[in-house]
Amino acid sequence: MATRRPVNPSRRISESGSAPFSSAFHSRSRSSPYLSVALIVLGALFVIGFLYRGQGPFGSQKFVSPVEGDFSCTLEVERAIPILQKAYGDSMHKVLHVGPDTCSVVSALMREEETEAFGVEPYDIEDADPTCKKLVHRGLVRVADIKFPLPYRAKSFSLVLVSDALDYLSPKYLNRTLPELARVSSDGLVIFTGYPRNQKAKAIDKAKYGRTAKMRSSTWWIRYFVQMSLEENEVVVKKFEQAAEKKSYGSSCQIFHLKSYN
Repeated sequence: MATRRPVNPSRRISESGSAPFSSAFHSRSRSSPYLSVALIVLGALFVIGFLYRGQGPFGSQKFVSPVEGDFSCTLEVERAIPILQKAYGDSMHKVLHVGPDTCSVVSALMREEETEAFGVEPYDIEDADPTCKKLVHRGLVRVADIKFPLPYRAKSFSLVLVSDALDYLSPKYLNRTLPELARVSSDGLVIFTGYPRNQKAKAIDKAKYGRTAKMRSSTWWIRYFVQMSLEENEVVVKKFEQAAEKKSYGSSCQIFHLKSYN
C-alpha cells in the first residue's frame, strides 16, 4: 500500500522564516511513530479482548475466537479433548464422534486413558489412509448417512461429539438427525459448528458433501434446540469454561453442550 512521503519540517520552517520553532517540529516528528505504534497495540488488545469475550449465554460462547476463512471444527474437537475431559470426567469413558475425518478424532480419543472411542463418517472414505481403514475394519468407525437412523441402540455411548456435519444438513434432515444423536447418548451431546462469518464455502465442499455448508448463528441454534426439546447442560458449560480459562483455550467454532433425552 502506497504511503505519503513525510514532509521535511525543517525545510518548510526555513521557507516560512520561523526557524525558532524547528526544534519543536523535530520533536513531534520523532514522537509520532511511537504514538502510532502504541495506538495500534492498544487497538489489537481491544479486538482480542472482544473476540474472547464471546456472545450469548447458551453453549461455550465465552471463550471463543472466531476466525475468517477456512476452518475445521473437527480439528477443533481434537484441540478441545483435554478441556472436555475436565468438564465431563467419567462421561468420557465411551465416546462417539460423528463427522468427516472422524478417524483422526477417534485416534486422538483412543490415546486418552480409560476412553473407548467410536466414529461415524458421513461421507466416502475411499482415499482414507491405512490407519483409518484399519479402524473401519475393526468396527470402531462406520460409514453411514446421518440423514437416516444411526446403527446403534439407545444410549450406546456416554457422550456424542458432532463436528462439520450438521452445517451441511437442511432443517428437514436436521429434524431427523439431531434426535438420533441425542438418542444414542446417555450423558450428553456436544455440537461443534461453524460461525456465519466463516461462510467461505469451497467448490470442493459441494463436490464432497453434496452441498455447501450453511453456517447458522448461535441464536438460530438456540431456538432450534428449544424446538427439539434439547436443554443446555449448564453444569458442564460452567466446568468447560473454567477449564478453558485455565488452559487459555479459545475455540474457532461454536460449541453447544446439550443434555441427552431422558
